[in-house]
Formats: sequence, structure tokens, C-alpha cells
Amino acid sequence: MSAPKVELRDLREDDRDRILAWRNSPDVRAFMYTDHLIAPEEHARWFEGAGRDAGRRYWIIEANGAPVGLANLADIDRDAGRCAWAYYLADPSVRGMGLGSYVEYWMLQEVFERQGLRKLWCEVLVTNEPVWRLHQTFGFVEEARFRQHVVKDGAPVDVLGLGILAEEWRARRPAMAERLRSKGFEAPAL
Repeated sequence: MSAPKVELRDLREDDRDRILAWRNSPDVRAFMYTDHLIAPEEHARWFEGAGRDAGRRYWIIEANGAPVGLANLADIDRDAGRCAWAYYLADPSVRGMGLGSYVEYWMLQEVFERQGLRKLWCEVLVTNEPVWRLHQTFGFVEEARFRQHVVKDGAPVDVLGLGILAEEWRARRPAMAERLRSKGFEAPAL
């Protein structure tokens, strides 16, 4: 089986309802900070802000031309040279195909080579082990453990803070490009 063709594209107006459905799906909501169902009005405010806030940037993840997830940068601070990031694959049928690795590589290239920042960081629920382990594979280092930081299904959950510096990514990039090739992907170009 060959790897799907993956692209990350800017948000469009016709993504609005799709993203609300994704954000409210149990598979995605399980790893978000909050448990509540997002009302259309709340989502409308979020969606409008997503396009206007210079401190955030969003992309739709497509596999073979079909929207399957969302990636974003947040807290973009050009003076400090850093930002945060997150992503999710909302379509369960594409999980386990290596798309997470592709998206991670693409975002690292975006942050360090296209945006010219020096640090990328993220926060991941400790219960989302496949994602924090993937981040570590790509060179992220655990920088913090926020104990009982969020409540999921009525129980406190720890959150891991992970970070990677530009020079760490550049040292790790050749091995990660090989990882992508082994999964049938070509490493995204600069």
C-alpha cells in the first residue's frame, strides 16, 4: 500500500462546519483541554478569530484530496522567536498511516525554515501517549509536567510540555526524512 498524498492548505469558509464536527467528535475531544460540546456560536467566534489573529495560523490536513484533520500554530511570538503547535487527525481511517509523521515534519519545516523561529513547543495530555512519543521521536524534549492540569471526564490529568529548538531539528531532520521515506512519503520540500 502506498502512502497517501498529503497536503496542508489554508482554512476556507467551507471548512467551518467540518471543523465544528471534528472539534465535537469524541475522538478529537478526548485529547482537547475541555470536554464540553462546542456550540455553533462559540465555534463561529473561534473560526472568525482564527482568520484575523496574527498570533495563530491554521491549516487543513488533506490526504488524497480529502480533508482529514487540522494543524495550527499558536502564540506566535516573533520577538521571542517561538510558537506553540498542535494537530489532530479527525478521520480515524487515516490514523496509523504515517500522516502524523508527515504533518510533524511539515510543521517543523514551516516553523524553523519558513517562519525563521528558534523554538517550537506544545502541550499534550499525558494520556495521549502516541502523540507525545511521536514528538519525542522528532526531537522534542520534555520541558515540563503540569500536574493535574486539566480535568477530563471528571478526573485530573497531567499535561506534558515539550519543546524543540531549531538547531535540534536541523540535527534530527535527516533521520526524520528517512523515517518518512520508510513510510512511503517524500519529505516536504522547503
